[in-house]
Amino acid sequence: MKRTLRLAMVGGGEGAFIGSIHRAAAALDGDWRLVAGAFSSDPERNRRSGEMLGIEPERTYPSLDALLVAEAALPPEKRIDAVSIVTPNHLHAPMAIAALDAGFHVFCEKPMALNMEESRQIAQAAARSGRQFGLAFTYSGYPLVEEARVRVARGDFGKIRLVQVEYSQGWLSQAIDREGNKQAEWRTDPARAGLGGCLGDIGTHAFHLAEHVSGLQVQELCADLATHVPDRRLDDDVSVLLRLTDGARGVLKATQVAAGDENGLKLRIYGEHGGLEWAQMEPNTLNLRWLDRPAEIIRAGGPGLADSTLQRLRTPAGHPEGYIEAFANLYRAFANRIAGEVGKDCSFPSVDAGLRTMAFVESVIANNASDRKWTELAAG
Repeated sequence: MKRTLRLAMVGGGEGAFIGSIHRAAAALDGDWRLVAGAFSSDPERNRRSGEMLGIEPERTYPSLDALLVAEAALPPEKRIDAVSIVTPNHLHAPMAIAALDAGFHVFCEKPMALNMEESRQIAQAAARSGRQFGLAFTYSGYPLVEEARVRVARGDFGKIRLVQVEYSQGWLSQAIDREGNKQAEWRTDPARAGLGGCLGDIGTHAFHLAEHVSGLQVQELCADLATHVPDRRLDDDVSVLLRLTDGARGVLKATQVAAGDENGLKLRIYGEHGGLEWAQMEPNTLNLRWLDRPAEIIRAGGPGLADSTLQRLRTPAGHPEGYIEAFANLYRAFANRIAGEVGKDCSFPSVDAGLRTMAFVESVIANNASDRKWTELAAG
């Protein structure tokens, strides 16, 4: 019987949004148990966070370095199996590399790092350590995203011609990054967010979803980056034309200044015979449209779903599943891969996804800064 794996978390302490999401997702299926952490660089906040989460005081560490040294010294039956990194982007690479080199698996928030060079260093650390590295491209964990991927891959729509993806938010429509909003403040700081603002934060989600479901890769792109809020240091609006493999064409739109929008991630893919549409705010519905027959609505838990889709469902039809469950699917697949669970879902975004998305970020920035119409997207 597969044992429950032991998890440590770095970041995600008191007041942090994404840390609580990771913890809920990791715990949902009983595959993971949080036993240690370094939750904040502020000693008192770190202590309160560990206490709130029921962590033994001696395993609430002041830093990742202290955590790695102490956990490595514990007997195998007690030490952690993996580290979850939920810090701002500038800490992803040094922390991931240190944890991998210490012999621990790593599950990391996206984007992978600040730039391609750091991303390659993580990939090298994962290769030499033999440990797993997972990335929180959450939307690939939704059951009907998997169903869409399966139907495209088996040729239901014929040769794919068009890929359209958009991610529309409005929460950065005002200068809240200069008004004390901590989530906004670090995401618009190049030193901590990296090369892209909206581009790195949600543009990478859109890009990963488009390639993941279509099965195609972006070969060239033509980009326009904009910063609408005065004095903001990173982009808050992204528009990209895409040329994909097999002659397909695409459009990617990501913005965080669509005032009033919440979390409008949508994907449309069209082939010779029909197409599909999926929207994150209605995640249990997949719409199919055809040239020669009536449109179809596929529902989570309904008939006709692929085996790999069924593995990502937890409840019968009509019982909504959402964001935390999608996140949990990635944590469960990560645990299955570590445990070598043959025949179970072991699919999660890993090093290759991190390299591809970072190549996308750097190519968009290079194209926007140049006078060239098209920029090649390197393999990563």
